[in-house]
Amino acid sequence: MAILWPLILALAISLAIARPPNIILIFADDLGYGDLGSYGHPSSSTPNLDRMAAGGLRFTDFYVPVPLCTPSRAALLTGRYPVRSGLYPGVLYPGSRGGLPLDEVTMAEVLAEKGYLTGMAGKWHLGVGPNGSFLPPHQGFHRFLGIPYSHDQGPCQNLTCFPPATLCFGGCDQGVVPIPLMANLSVKEQPPWLPGLEKQYVAFAQNLMVDAARQGRPFFLYYASHHTHYPQFSGKTFVGRSGRGPFGDALMELDSAVGVLLNTVESLGLIEETLVLFTADNGPETMRMFRGGSSGLLRCGKGTTYEGGVREPALAFWPGHIMPGVSHELASVLDLLPTVAALARAQLPNVTLDGVDLSPILLGTGKSPRKTLYFYPPFPDETQGVFAIRHGKYKAHFFTQGSTHSDMVADPACQALTPLTPHEPPLLYDLETDPGENYELLSHGPKEEIKKTIETLKEMRLLKAQFDAAITFTSSQIAKGLDPTLELCCRAGCSPWPECCNCPGSQHNTPHK
Repeated sequence: MAILWPLILALAISLAIARPPNIILIFADDLGYGDLGSYGHPSSSTPNLDRMAAGGLRFTDFYVPVPLCTPSRAALLTGRYPVRSGLYPGVLYPGSRGGLPLDEVTMAEVLAEKGYLTGMAGKWHLGVGPNGSFLPPHQGFHRFLGIPYSHDQGPCQNLTCFPPATLCFGGCDQGVVPIPLMANLSVKEQPPWLPGLEKQYVAFAQNLMVDAARQGRPFFLYYASHHTHYPQFSGKTFVGRSGRGPFGDALMELDSAVGVLLNTVESLGLIEETLVLFTADNGPETMRMFRGGSSGLLRCGKGTTYEGGVREPALAFWPGHIMPGVSHELASVLDLLPTVAALARAQLPNVTLDGVDLSPILLGTGKSPRKTLYFYPPFPDETQGVFAIRHGKYKAHFFTQGSTHSDMVADPACQALTPLTPHEPPLLYDLETDPGENYELLSHGPKEEIKKTIETLKEMRLLKAQFDAAITFTSSQIAKGLDPTLELCCRAGCSPWPECCNCPGSQHNTPHK
């Protein structure tokens, strides 16, 4: 009888998910591994995310492949290393000629083909293009409300970050148009009032869920919040309430949005039919100090391939399907497309995928097939290949480099002035005993383990050589350069450019200058 139990469990789960689940994918911005209460932060106010952690699966070893916004978002939506789709080096800008190629198949397209109502709220950062050709409505999303890139990629000295009239702290990009809030392909506001932005996104998300329920179809909501990216902002009811300054207030508002989404699903009677996923795009921007988030016990942050740059908090919540617990399985944003496709019984794109199906972990029917992950820096190069590899419990660094984003910490390895440094032999760490990457094994490991260390390094070298030889760098979309005429403007042909692109709180229909 004991032998039959796995078969009975698998059959029960199969019957329970006969209807494709709704998918809510929440993606935070510049959030560190140590920023949530459920990941050990002593003063973060994140009760709704903590509820997800307590009632769902909390991942301890979840990664992005690149510690930067644009490439990690490409990896999330395509299940592919971003060098395959040309999303390197660095990030896209308001006037970038390139974007996520339209022949790349996104998670939204996979689910739309299966009958899902798909919508995106928040930060896109995968390109605008001529006539908005790279925007979400052309990438599988039926509905879109959001900003096409980071909210600091435009002048912010006149933007209100905190009500009633507190201007944004610090500086943002100059000489480009004010940030536009898009409704599908139209400019709705330019610039939007930031303290009211999250409330707009939540209302959009609720409408999507309600409409899908009325139509009797599953929905896919990609909720890509601007929180907790610098400069932080939040609605009036959150200002000064977190006890952790503007960063904590922004995080508190994000957590509240998560709570509203969960409550909406519950009120629609869909809580057991909805998989809610939460993670973030890269580690914290420590150069902002107390406004920049926390890596917890991990080393460095955004812009580096150390653990603080690429390891992220990640939660999976699905009452009645996912047993509460903690997973130490190796997992990545690359795996989310294959996973939701499997759960929705949707067809995978006919391309090389770098992700694996994590549904056995979520449903408790097996282990992850993933044993290895490869990490690229923000500015990858085919000659150098991957900078670091995680294989089992070990991580090897073949190259390291500091980053401006990881300045203002004591560790010189993180800082901007630390140049690109090759390592031969590679730096090797045992992340089970040393997740902070403090004690390099060849130098500090037990003498009786040296032979094993040398064998592990040999295996890592082979993995790198094989991976670098097999992967193809697609021509860079970001290297196509900038064209100011592609910057979205609510007033076609206005002057003086670009300051004249200013239409707060009104609806406009011109998607480009």
